[in-house]
Amino acid sequence: MARVTSTDFQKNPGLYQDMAQREPVSVTNHGRERTVLLSAEEYHRLKRRDRIALAIEELSDEDMAAISAAEVPAEYAHLNDELDD
Repeated sequence: MARVTSTDFQKNPGLYQDMAQREPVSVTNHGRERTVLLSAEEYHRLKRRDRIALAIEELSDEDMAAISAAEVPAEYAHLNDELDD
């Protein structure tokens, strides 16, 4: 990922917009990352990955069977103690 200071970004935003078409550009302020500039294509790709919430009525029988058959991995079994309260 390319890094640029906010001062440099303000001096030549077009350059960094072009760079963002090839790779994300991290814009820093006082040495700390503040913003990441992405291409519109990459932004839309990431947004498509957002989770979609469904009402239980919208789940298929296959989905319900998969949920019923799911088991918590052994390393997370200790979390069941939190449900006993």
